[in-house]
Order: sequence, then C-alpha cells, then structure tokens
Amino acid sequence: MTKVNRVGAIYANGKLAGHLTELREGLIEQYEFVYAESYLTDGVPIGHHFPLRAQPFTFDTFPPFFQNLVSEGWVKTFQASRSRLDKNDEFGLLLANGEELIGALSVLPLVVEEWEAS
Repeated sequence: MTKVNRVGAIYANGKLAGHLTELREGLIEQYEFVYAESYLTDGVPIGHHFPLRAQPFTFDTFPPFFQNLVSEGWVKTFQASRSRLDKNDEFGLLLANGEELIGALSVLPLVVEEWEAS
C-alpha cells in the first residue's frame, strides 16, 4: 500500500504553485509534483520541465529540479546538523530550509495528516 510520507507546499513569488509529495511503499520511494488548481489559471511554469498541466509529474527518485534547490558543501552540512537530518536526505533538507531559498521559489513543509484531510 502506497502512503504519503512527506509533503511540501511549493510557492512561486509567494503564491501557492503546487505540492511535492514523497510517497512510500515499503522501502520504495516515489515523488509527485502537482500544480495547485488555482495556479493553473494564472501562474507560470515553475521550470522548463514543468509545463502547466493538471496531471501530476511523477518521479522514481528525488526530482533533479528540486534537488538543485538544496544547498551544497559546508552550508548543506551545517543545515543538516542544525536540522538533525542526514545530509543525504535532500527532501528533508529542502523542507527544513526551503523558506529561505534564493530565487522565486520557496518550499514549506506540511503536516501530512492535515494535508490529507483537506
């Protein structure tokens, strides 16, 4: 049975653009990005490989687009230590530090139970 493990709200210029979800079935992880319905009407794509569409984008590994938003080097090591996360947990690091990204995007963690109820 596939279950939602973690969810991040993706904001573009302060407007909710969509949700990035980590799904888990046993030891297998998958990721899914879905644009918010309200963003589809007047938003712009968050990236070249993410054209506006209602269908989810699915990935077998952590998507490179979002992976590139994670810090590198000593900053990544510092953030992992501060957040008490493994520095290889890129989705966790993005959720923990995504509010302070350089550029138009920001990522905020959501509580899975509250997200599933909405």
